[in-house]
Amino acid sequence: MLCVGNPAAADLKPWIGGTTPALLLKDLNGATVDLADYRGKVVLLNFWATWCEPCRDEMPSMQELKRKLAGRPFEVLAVNLAESENKVGDFLRRFPVDFKIPLDRNSAARREWNVKVLPTSFVIAPDGSVRYSVVGEINWADEFAAGALLRLVPK
Repeated sequence: MLCVGNPAAADLKPWIGGTTPALLLKDLNGATVDLADYRGKVVLLNFWATWCEPCRDEMPSMQELKRKLAGRPFEVLAVNLAESENKVGDFLRRFPVDFKIPLDRNSAARREWNVKVLPTSFVIAPDGSVRYSVVGEINWADEFAAGALLRLVPK
């Protein structure tokens, strides 16, 4: 698996991948995370790993975006790719975030979503359709990225 940072920030690319794949995983607490349960909200779906430096660098901006959109129908789901619960838990103790961390233990979700590079993110509209994808690191809290997501948030 390749890990890519992009100092110029990756671009939000319009999604051309067809229908939205399913996502049904367990989080660190064993709770089921089903993307279908987030209909009516904008979802930032991010695939990452603790060993991927650009992934780690991107986490604070996702946390900041969640803070900026607090009180609105918006969620972040940061899917960890095939790492142990202990490794992910240790990482989160050092770098706490308050969004869900589903665990893709066997990389089935990565394959279903056709993720070849980390980090890779998808922006899902309230109707459940994928609107944008991003390959590489992006500052989610910057005006361009946050504005694009805000435009999708229901009034």
